[in-house]
Formats: sequence, structure tokens, C-alpha cells
Amino acid sequence: MTIVRADQPMGLKQLFDETGSSTYTYLLWDTETKDCVLVDPVDVKVDRDLKEVEELGLNLIYGINTHAHADHITGTHLLKQQVPTMKSIISAASQAKADLTVANGDRIVFGNRSLVVKSTPGHTEGCVSFVADDESFVLTGDALLIQGCGRTDFQGGSAEHLYQSVHSQLFSLPKSTIVYPAHDYKSRTQSSIGAELESNPRLGGGKTQDDFVEIMAGLDLAYPKKIDVAVPANMRCGVPDVE
Repeated sequence: MTIVRADQPMGLKQLFDETGSSTYTYLLWDTETKDCVLVDPVDVKVDRDLKEVEELGLNLIYGINTHAHADHITGTHLLKQQVPTMKSIISAASQAKADLTVANGDRIVFGNRSLVVKSTPGHTEGCVSFVADDESFVLTGDALLIQGCGRTDFQGGSAEHLYQSVHSQLFSLPKSTIVYPAHDYKSRTQSSIGAELESNPRLGGGKTQDDFVEIMAGLDLAYPKKIDVAVPANMRCGVPDVE
């Protein structure tokens, strides 16, 4: 049984990729057992991540991805080369390769702490979010960003599904729950469920599903620069193409 100690929050460090993807990687750990996980690692930042793990005296159990990203290659394959006991995790719905796959309601346990899996498709078919065992924070991937959301026009995306995901799985969390997204392009580090529910210009403030579908249809976004390289690699858990 997972033990949650209200007087001792989960260890958390937010790490940023300034090289182009603006990805936030999250290092989470049990402060008692020192078991830890890395969420959304980036290939070019693996040395940094492992240095953080070593300096904090942690034991890396899992490398986890919220989805098969289109803007960078995951670092899970490189992490596994350095830490052979680490296992990679991604959602079963993503159809990507990993040591373990998860689905809605599953619990990823490390030490006495855990993350609860929330299925949040819409940006991609396989997107999931991860809620801390005490609901103090949620890692939303690209489903819910700070005052925004992920695009819905590729990788099986659907504006209707994303609206339903965010409202049913994320906006149902306590308003005080901290939102930690997978990206931010304006140097913002966190928000809250309450703030996004009230003022997110795409999904909050009473916006209906029809409103949201119209907003997303009118974005006219450029084709992602790295998608043709990143997505195939991420479907292989970051393993290079040997052909």
C-alpha cells in the first residue's frame, strides 16, 4: 500500500531545456527511500539529469513520458544505457515501445510515493497526465499548458477529445492543485487548476466545447520542425534508427 505523509511533500525539481524545445523535465523522489523518477526527459539533457540524480543521492527507478513528443527525442533510451535497472514508461494508448505501459487509473509507485495516471488524449491519442498521490500537483504534459494547451492537428489529435479530457480529468482536481506543464515559452514555471479553470483563454472561463473547437481550428500553426525525426524515435523509446 502506498503511504502518503502529509507532513513531508514529495521531492520535486523542475529542469528546463533551453536548447530549443523549452521542455520541462521533472525529477520526483521519495524523500525517505530516495527512489526517484524522471518525467519527460530530453536526449540532449541526459547528463544534466543524471548529475542531479547523483548529487541528490537518488535511485532512478523509472523514466516516464507523458506522450510521444514531436519537438524533441526522449532521453529514456540514453538513461537506460547509463542506468540499466531503470525502466521506461509510456501510455499503452500511444502504441510506443517502452518497458512498461500504463492506462487511466494506474499508479506508478516509487518508494512510498506514487503518481496516478490520468488519460488526457486530444493533443495526441496517447497523452496522459500524472497526479501526485496527495493531489498537490499534476504533470499535464501538453494537454494543459499555462494559459494554453497543446495543438490538436496531428498525431491523432482531436479538439473535442482534448476539451473533454481537460474538463473531466484535470479541471475536476482541487483548485489548489499546482499545474506543471511539459513546456512553456514565456519563462513561466507553474500555474494552478483554479487559475486555468478561471482564465485559460482556450479552455477556461466558461468556454464551451464548440468555442474550443473553433479556437483550435483557427490557429493556423506551422508544421513542427522536428516532428519527422522526433516522433519515429519516440515511438521506439528514443532508440536510434539503425537502418
